[in-house]
Amino acid sequence: MTDDTHDNDFEDALGDDLEAPDDLTPLPEHPRAGFIALVGAPNAGKSTLLNALVGAKVSIVSPKVQTTRSRVLGIAMAGDSQLLFVDLPGIFKPRRRLDRAMVAAAWQGATDADLVMVLYDASQSRIDEDTAGIIDKLKESGRPAILVLNKIDLIKRDQLLAIAASFDTHGIFSRTFMVSALTGDGLADLTRHLAETVPEGPWLYPPDQLSDMPQRLLAAEITREKLFLQLHQELPYAATVETESWEEFDDGSVKIGQVVYVQRESQKAIVLGKGGARIKQISTAARAEIETLLEQRVHLFLFVKVRENWVDDRERYEPWGLDYNA
Repeated sequence: MTDDTHDNDFEDALGDDLEAPDDLTPLPEHPRAGFIALVGAPNAGKSTLLNALVGAKVSIVSPKVQTTRSRVLGIAMAGDSQLLFVDLPGIFKPRRRLDRAMVAAAWQGATDADLVMVLYDASQSRIDEDTAGIIDKLKESGRPAILVLNKIDLIKRDQLLAIAASFDTHGIFSRTFMVSALTGDGLADLTRHLAETVPEGPWLYPPDQLSDMPQRLLAAEITREKLFLQLHQELPYAATVETESWEEFDDGSVKIGQVVYVQRESQKAIVLGKGGARIKQISTAARAEIETLLEQRVHLFLFVKVRENWVDDRERYEPWGLDYNA
């Protein structure tokens, strides 16, 4: 256990109260709103792109693949349009129950969305097998999509044009955008197109709301991100984080208790580190970011527990919005 405090509101769920405040700016005469699914192979940069489009961090980012496990909604305003971005788990060949649930959630999100954006890491030398599979499935469904070539800051222009041409031969992409989610290059044109393309209709959330993810889940995701960044090899995929307690105090601070579940005792020792040093580092980094998110002082308590088959526990799937039987 670690208690990381120092001297220095959201409601329980960001999306629970969708009533507009009295002083909310009136809706424009012709508002637009639509769900936009971000699909792509693992590590294409979907979470980085989502955060850049929303203008705030609503999805965790890691250099490791398959970081995103749940459907994450990020909300952005562009003129009279409300853009509801859904960052979905990366689409890949599933091997475990959790993999199957993640891929099923991604495809369901793409099916339900008004627009589909296929994100591709343009720094790769060729179209990878996972992206080719996404293209094939979109062809089968007859679903058009917007192609977003990401990480253009890492590739020469002539190579980029060649990649765009190879995607164009598939005939399913209505538009192609070349962007860098990291530097922001090309995002203005992409946002403008999305704002003009989403259906006419009322906004579905207050214009100042950034996400519908419950704050307890988002806090757990922040800690899981720090776990990913601290650990190596396969251990992060054997671990998950859950927020078990949340207590608000009169002084405006909040006490958060979280559990890091791992599958073996040897993994627990790795997470704790020598003398508890690693879990202390994870806690310090997570607390700082959660404080920024909540705009209040946070007392974060982390526990590490062994649960061998957590990946097969039905109760682990519900908070992520994943289908246990996928």
